[in-house]
Amino acid sequence: MSERPDYQMNMDVLCGFLAKVDVPQIVADCQDPWWNQTLCAVNDCVIRLGIIQGEFHWHKHDEEDEFFFVVEGTLYLDVEQEGGAQETIELAVHQGYTVPKGVVHRTRAPEKVVMLMVEKASVDPTGD
Repeated sequence: MSERPDYQMNMDVLCGFLAKVDVPQIVADCQDPWWNQTLCAVNDCVIRLGIIQGEFHWHKHDEEDEFFFVVEGTLYLDVEQEGGAQETIELAVHQGYTVPKGVVHRTRAPEKVVMLMVEKASVDPTGD
């Protein structure tokens, strides 16, 4: 998993207000190994769908928290602790985890994972 995939980051909002979001159909249509799509905006936040396999690079968000929720698969979330130690959080289906702003982290998925992310609309998914 050391090879960095091509990240497909779609920051445009796919579904406006009063529109159905069909996650299974979006997943079925996705052919990319690392794909991220903003599904909708909610107040000053966005809901993003990630379909991933492989490793993301280490990064942080200086001003925004980030919530991950697993829909399919097992997600590994590596988090840098105070003092530089690293911890790996394993998230199974229907489990979530919030990474606070300023914390260095990365996601990993040896097998395909489908996840939702909730974050402020201002966040750059690749980090600050």
